[in-house]
Amino acid sequence: MSGQLLTLSRLLFGWLPRTVQTRPGEWLRAAMGVAGAVACTYWLSSLLYGSTTAMILLGPAGASAVLLFVVSSGALAQPWPVLGSYLLAALAGLAMLHLPLPEMVLGWQLVTGVGAVVLGMSVLRCLHPPASAMVVVILLAGDLLAPLGGWLVLPIMLNACCLLFCATLYNNLTGVRYPKQAPRVDLHHTRDILPGQRVGFTEEDLDRALDKHGAFVDITRHDLEQIIRDTESSALRRKMGDIRAEQIMSRDIRTVGPDTTVMQAIRLFRHHHVKTLPVVDSDGVVQGITSLSDLLAQLDLPLGRILPTRINLWRDQPLHKVMTTPVVTVDGQTHVVDMIPLMSNQGLHCLPVLHNGRLVGLVTQTDVIAALHRDLVSHLA
Repeated sequence: MSGQLLTLSRLLFGWLPRTVQTRPGEWLRAAMGVAGAVACTYWLSSLLYGSTTAMILLGPAGASAVLLFVVSSGALAQPWPVLGSYLLAALAGLAMLHLPLPEMVLGWQLVTGVGAVVLGMSVLRCLHPPASAMVVVILLAGDLLAPLGGWLVLPIMLNACCLLFCATLYNNLTGVRYPKQAPRVDLHHTRDILPGQRVGFTEEDLDRALDKHGAFVDITRHDLEQIIRDTESSALRRKMGDIRAEQIMSRDIRTVGPDTTVMQAIRLFRHHHVKTLPVVDSDGVVQGITSLSDLLAQLDLPLGRILPTRINLWRDQPLHKVMTTPVVTVDGQTHVVDMIPLMSNQGLHCLPVLHNGRLVGLVTQTDVIAALHRDLVSHLA
């Protein structure tokens, strides 16, 4: 008997998924967001359409809120899936209620409505599971919702818009970017892909893998790509050992102040053969960074100001007017693997290294290349 119980317990525990990769703080953040969004949606809907209508439509809204706040990065939780699916559900529910469908019992109405919504969501790329529940709610509560007639679309879309507004506001205020976007940084304005994406898998490789998978994947394509690249970065960091910014940075660096003139900076560029100069205040706090490209950019002004700008450029113009700010910085413990994409993808020539907010060193592209060469030699030895 005990052996059977042990086997049964193992079987039941085997069904449990692995621990989700989130922290308890995230659970609390998501729970508060869901509760607040559902409360706001119910209050607004009851205010405009009555408590009965608001209560009937609240079930699918609660399910949508879970997606919008718990898995906000998923493909099913983005704005278009929410809006498109709710609109399809409203239209399908109204069609099942009001179109002349002789001898169609409620069960067949439910089956037809849910199937039509899922097919429509797939075609329009707005898959959002709570919309299927919305059709069921409309058909089951048809008599209670009948006074609204065709205007039933309005409270349904009101719920969708209210949820999206709450999700956008709350998620971004609590540090979760929503809606998700796939930004592409094209600093050189060419058709070349980013340097960090030229080695390893390509976008075509990812497309082929998704096509081979064949099924729906509840994650945006950009997030999937980012997860894979982060995994590669973690593996590379493990293989490269402990190469930190403080080990490879230049410590005897040339700096300038915010009031240093352009002419003085140019003399430093020439004398020390550098391409960038950190701009720091009297306490060593980085205020900005000046490069040769910053100085040349002053020439790219309207035609009428070219001559006076050239005169100021070579004389007494202070650097705080031409420097780049804010500055991308790292600390001494930043791994070389984390610095590579900052330089390759963002086009940075150097990274100021800070300790307690003060400048202590500078990691240049040359320093990173030397570190990579040293690591390569150590693996070949």
